[in-house]
Amino acid sequence: MSSSSSYSNPPCAACKFLRRKCLPSCIFAPYFSPEEPIKFTTVHKVFGASNVSKLLNEIQPHQREDAVNSLAYEAEARLKDPVYGCVGAISVLQRQVIRLQKELDATNADLMRYTNFEQVNNNQIMVNQERSNFQYGRRMVPSYSSSAWNSGISGDQNNIGIDGGSGR
Repeated sequence: MSSSSSYSNPPCAACKFLRRKCLPSCIFAPYFSPEEPIKFTTVHKVFGASNVSKLLNEIQPHQREDAVNSLAYEAEARLKDPVYGCVGAISVLQRQVIRLQKELDATNADLMRYTNFEQVNNNQIMVNQERSNFQYGRRMVPSYSSSAWNSGISGDQNNIGIDGGSGR
């Protein structure tokens, strides 16, 4: 029973899967917890325990967690798509980005057309209002006719028209 007392921590998922004793120096223990056995199982199916062990020993300790997460993602992608793996997922995402960029460009072009159309309509409305004001005599008399008012050329200043002549 002394063997069970020396076992304070449960074996990591890798050692449990490989059915070996999990030592305190186990390279897998910090990255493959006993609560996530499927993570190691998928990595082992694709890469093998020996290759993962070699990889983890060759890289810096601060890079190991990212490497294990990358291996787990790649292994899962390889099981779903044995030919392309995560490259297939990346290709799908790149095509989606391209499609969304085209959709965004088309929407921006529509927005520009709408904005320009509104500006043209507003300008046209202003021009039409100016024309109607001029047509119905609401526009001010040009400055040259004001001199006719001041000089008293016409006896009837109230009947001066747009052209500066008398209204008779």
